[in-house]
Amino acid sequence: MARHYSSKDFFRQMPNTLLQRFFKGRGVFDDIDFAALHETKPDALFKAWLALPKQKRNSMDAEFQEISEMSCEKGVTAIIDEAKWRLKQDSVACEEFIEKLASLPNHYQRAMVTYLDHAPFWRAATRWHHADSLSYWRKRKNLPRMAAAIDPASIEDLAARIRNYFHLNEGRGNNCVVEPFRRANRDYFFAYPEDYSQQSVEWVENEFSPRPHNPAFEVIFIYSETEGSLDMNFRGTYKAIEPLQAIFAAAILKLEELPPDPKDSRVYDLSLLMDENFSFWLPDDGTIESVAVKKLRLSSRAKTGERITLESDNTQSAGAVYALLDKLGQSVPLHTYAVTQADLTVKAMHDASSPPKVVTVRLTYPNSCSLKYDEMGLTIREMLAASGLEPQELLGES
Repeated sequence: MARHYSSKDFFRQMPNTLLQRFFKGRGVFDDIDFAALHETKPDALFKAWLALPKQKRNSMDAEFQEISEMSCEKGVTAIIDEAKWRLKQDSVACEEFIEKLASLPNHYQRAMVTYLDHAPFWRAATRWHHADSLSYWRKRKNLPRMAAAIDPASIEDLAARIRNYFHLNEGRGNNCVVEPFRRANRDYFFAYPEDYSQQSVEWVENEFSPRPHNPAFEVIFIYSETEGSLDMNFRGTYKAIEPLQAIFAAAILKLEELPPDPKDSRVYDLSLLMDENFSFWLPDDGTIESVAVKKLRLSSRAKTGERITLESDNTQSAGAVYALLDKLGQSVPLHTYAVTQADLTVKAMHDASSPPKVVTVRLTYPNSCSLKYDEMGLTIREMLAASGLEPQELLGES
């Protein structure tokens, strides 16, 4: 979810020295004495801002919105991740950069300093931050553990295949660009096919009128060579999931066909949650304080479409949902039902200086998970795997 933004509030949050550097680089406000301006009181600057030509103001406003979006803990974490990757051969420079950010008093300054002084880190970091905000990724395992092809020809091949798929099947996707990035031990591919032409009512040259435009939609692939797995985020028809996975496998892994995804090899073994005595594995470092089942959706094994949903307030009793399950079991043969969806409440440490944060996690059979790919999401995924809900593959297993 995008952070609230207003240009006046942005000026209030950002030190005048950094604002002066930004504006000097764009050739505006050379006549303003920024040292004389009151910090956190941007009325004079905002008045001068409104007097700028609209086109120039709009261009800088777009930059400010992007900087504002990155001015948070997750944004700075993404910046540091990119710095670690780019500076992996120069540990001294990496440590100096991280210390430089740490010495600044807030995330607004950290984002602006990166934007002004470390431009090579910026583009990928904004992509990480965006991906971290997304949920409901589709996972596919059973892929060969091989290095992803990231050469220009392979990236163009991926873009062309995505473009052709959407053009032939949905009548959109006339153009497509793919941006590859590396983060830790995962390869990210951000694809932007052209969407259907749209028309919105906008202000153009002081005229209020409809304006056609061609937006892009998004397909994101995250490939793990270590796990032999592919996570994909695509907000579209479900029937496109497997073809897009096959396209990735052909273009980036050079596979002639997509390896089978056995139906009996579920990513999430939700049947374990039928047992009230099931215990979640908690890491020794205290990053996860507790896990409780809040909601269970039971689907009939005998009658397609028949479901029973049990939901409880587990703030007072962690086992409240199982009290409901016991009552249900008095009138319904529970062995004729399977767990096809579960909501968990996870109490986890967000950072050392803040109280634990309660995160709701939804797991849906066979392979849908609401977790994001931020630091907390990855920690919870590790907990799920260690608990046996997401079985880890054995070493050497294909």
